[in-house]
Amino acid sequence: MKSIQAEYKEKSKKISIKKNAKHEDWASVCQKFNDDVTRICDVKKIEGYTGLFECFDDDNNSSFYLVKEDKTLYQKRRMHFLNNLGFD
Repeated sequence: MKSIQAEYKEKSKKISIKKNAKHEDWASVCQKFNDDVTRICDVKKIEGYTGLFECFDDDNNSSFYLVKEDKTLYQKRRMHFLNNLGFD
């Protein structure tokens, strides 16, 4: 899945692609942030992306990423959920 760093203004709900940002693999981004990611909202106005995620580093600083979600993401989320319940 592709992702790109974004800027998000909470008050106005404005989302834009961060200047000079490069596409990154979403799995690598999640790994970089130790899977401390939260889905913020659906994205419809920026073509090629379906969701906005907030990622937190070890110092609890946040970064935003636009992500093109696909079936793989839903499978990984379900696997992670089941693993937390003790199912392998």
